[in-house]
Parts: sequence; C-alpha cells; structure tokens
Amino acid sequence: MLEFLIRDAKTAPKSFGYKLKNNLLTLEDQEEALTSPRWAYRFARNVKVANIEVCQEGAIKDPGWAYNFARYVKGANIEVCQEQAVKDPYWAYRFARYVKGANIKVCQEAIKDPEWAYRFARDVPGANIEGATC
Repeated sequence: MLEFLIRDAKTAPKSFGYKLKNNLLTLEDQEEALTSPRWAYRFARNVKVANIEVCQEGAIKDPGWAYNFARYVKGANIEVCQEQAVKDPYWAYRFARYVKGANIKVCQEAIKDPEWAYRFARDVPGANIEGATC
C-alpha cells in the first residue's frame, strides 16, 4: 500500500500552494494565480517573471490585497490599487499611512467611519484635520 502512495505522490501534480511554498512557480502558473486576489498578489511578489499588470488586475478585486499589492510589489500602479483599497475605511487608512505615493486627500475623503477618521487625523501626516468629513 505504501508503495502505491509513494508512486502517486511522485506523479501527482503539485498544487499552487505547494509550488509557492517551495519556490517552484513559473510563468505557466500565472493563470491559476489569477483565480484568487491573494494568489495574484503573492505570485507578483514572488515570481520574477510575473506580468505585474495582469497580476494587479487579479489582486485588486479585494481592498486588502490591493493595499498589499501597492505596498509590496515593485512596479505596482499606485493609483489603480488606491481606487480599490479606499472602498474599505481600514484599508484606506493603511494605504494613506504606509504606501509611498498615496493620495492622502482621496484616502481621507473615502473614510466615513468616525473611528477611522479619528485615527486618520491622528496618524497620517498631511491629513486635513479641519476639513474631515466625520
């Protein structure tokens, strides 16, 4: 029985997660990476030959991964990522605070939650404290 398991394990295709963990991803895996915003981000960040624009389109479907893409992927289009990240007040706050090149005004205008508006005014250099909407 063990002999069959070992033989099958050698011939079974490796999952995306396995390839990612073991640094085995290639450009051929990019299409599978686009099935998840998290995978699209991780593919762009970890595979040198990744098409950044294509991966970005996959990653920005979620505000959190849009933020991560802008912050950690070299060559990311900051404006495109910001448009998606500001759809959630938490990610709008983090985007303004941690992403170089973020448009502070756009991030601040997107925050309608009083808690995040307060944190934004307190923590983000360049925040318009007097013009805050909350």
